[in-house]
Amino acid sequence: MTNPLLEASTLPYNLPDFAAIRLEHVEPAFEQALGTHAREISAILAEAEPTWENTVEAFELSGRDLERVLAWFFNLQGTDATEAFDAVADRIVPKLSAHTDSMYQNAELYRRLREVVPPADEESRRLHELLLRRFERRGAKLDAAGKTRLQEINRRLSGLSERFGRNLLADTKALAARFERAELAGLSEEQLAAYREEDGTYLVPIELPTTQSLQAELHEASTRRKLFDASRARGADSNRDLVLESVALRRERAQLLGYASHADYVIAEETAGTAAAARALIADLAPAAAANAEAERKLAAELAGHDLDGADWPYWQARRREEELDLDEAELRKYFPLERVLVDGAFYAANLLYGITVHKREDLAGYRDDVDVWEVKEADGTGIGLLLTDYAARPSKRGGAWMSSFVDQSTLAGTKPVVINVMSVAGELLSIDEVTTVFHEFGHALHGLLSHVRYPSMSGTNVPRDWVEFPSQINENYAFAPEIVRNYARHVDTGEVIPGALLEAVRASRQFGQGFATAEYLAASAIDLAWHSLTHDDGPLPEGPGAIEAFEAEALREVGLEVHGLEPRYRSTWFNHIFAGGYSAGYYSYLWAEALDADGFELVKRDGITRATGQKFRDEILSKGASRDYADAYRAFRGRDKDTRPLLERRGLAGTEL
Repeated sequence: MTNPLLEASTLPYNLPDFAAIRLEHVEPAFEQALGTHAREISAILAEAEPTWENTVEAFELSGRDLERVLAWFFNLQGTDATEAFDAVADRIVPKLSAHTDSMYQNAELYRRLREVVPPADEESRRLHELLLRRFERRGAKLDAAGKTRLQEINRRLSGLSERFGRNLLADTKALAARFERAELAGLSEEQLAAYREEDGTYLVPIELPTTQSLQAELHEASTRRKLFDASRARGADSNRDLVLESVALRRERAQLLGYASHADYVIAEETAGTAAAARALIADLAPAAAANAEAERKLAAELAGHDLDGADWPYWQARRREEELDLDEAELRKYFPLERVLVDGAFYAANLLYGITVHKREDLAGYRDDVDVWEVKEADGTGIGLLLTDYAARPSKRGGAWMSSFVDQSTLAGTKPVVINVMSVAGELLSIDEVTTVFHEFGHALHGLLSHVRYPSMSGTNVPRDWVEFPSQINENYAFAPEIVRNYARHVDTGEVIPGALLEAVRASRQFGQGFATAEYLAASAIDLAWHSLTHDDGPLPEGPGAIEAFEAEALREVGLEVHGLEPRYRSTWFNHIFAGGYSAGYYSYLWAEALDADGFELVKRDGITRATGQKFRDEILSKGASRDYADAYRAFRGRDKDTRPLLERRGLAGTEL
């Protein structure tokens, strides 16, 4: 029987034939695809003389069967993890790590790449430079013993990452908090319906961040406490050893490759350039953010009539926001039904800016009945690609929100993009934060969809992490722009467009509590950088009960983020971004990219949300992928280098110097 993962899809845009593919197809397809890729590499090595076409372009086009298998598997594992999926991952991940290492450590392949002369265009020259650096960073220059040890480290780290994510998901499911109806006072009927179980109780899942969004809505202090404590219990037993081993192995790998620390190794490839620059960003902003957060906590405590810790702070801050801004959060949700936010909001904004249209393809099926498939077209009807949307919350879905791809755009490969947006939304009526997330993830999707590059590895979101968040974060600004929000924010019962006064209150609310939001984010970034800035000279990692907590406390103390009641957005044992999500030493990147977003949106505010503005952003940023120097790309869009003042003003940090 033919394995559907080993055949190019016949569906539009090479959309996987989800109806035909089953988990049992993965391992046989994976093994065959590994062998095919190995033979493709051997064919490159068999060429008499290396040329750009028979070496670099052939390398770029190799492994397409393997990419197809992995795209299906890892996308579905993230959205619907099961023990069966995890068991397959246990078997294929070590093999994939070994295969990747053997390819990048192949001395003859590396020699051939060095010898070829790239074409004169910028994309080809950048690809050549990036390829050589990638090989070197994967051990191409090491001796035999070094290569062997690097392979061992990479194989082990792949396994640790898999286990961390799996443990976190298991803990998250196990710690979901069960309540009686009376304990959930403050939630709407729609929210309650989303959490109701067959036995009449209510099961509230744990979100990825430490502070749970429902803490701002739940009236009962004991309920808030139970939910908050459940969040903080994740990974306490299952992930402690994995954190320490991952940190130790990353440090060893960095030193093996000639870097002082893992942070130095990672950030050398980011737009920040150096780990010192990332650490300076956090250290410079932390004291002012901490002071703002402390002031906010005291004001919220005054309203509560007692001191506040992390369980109660969000609730009383929300009550202060409602009081000052006259906002009813439950009533506000009624203006933001999911489908309308997406279609009449995010898609509408993309049409205004880029001239593209997005239409549901009822004839195409996602991997679940509640996953929609949308076709994206140019104004003239030319097809651009497909977008899949998977927004429904379920226990098997990895927490958080993300964009990924099944197919990357490439003119060399002749492929158009197929991308996916994933969230976990309980119910159809969205909070302000969830509306913002819809726009954020669609910004990532646009980065993938509007890519126009030659080489697959340069496509779309295949860029540094502190650049990849720029398109997504600037897209958040359109969520509440007047000309866009009035197109989608209509009351579900009356059809009334959101009143101007309420819209102004919504905008003000997004700036409310920036001290807390900034400080909790910086605290997580500080923890990330503290772990990954450890060098050989720092000696053995901490051990014993409470060692991780003590390390985190010292990391926060060093940057001035000791605020009573403030929990970092993530702590180590549930910090999925850095121990399972590919953002190690990179969580700072959201703020780094926000500086670009805040400054870049000043241009949009000046020139308007128009096709001309959008086309400029599309031409200079979205279409380029990694094919252009990022500083040059930003200057081409903005007309100058970035200015950090808009970021500082947005975050309530005006007067701070960067």
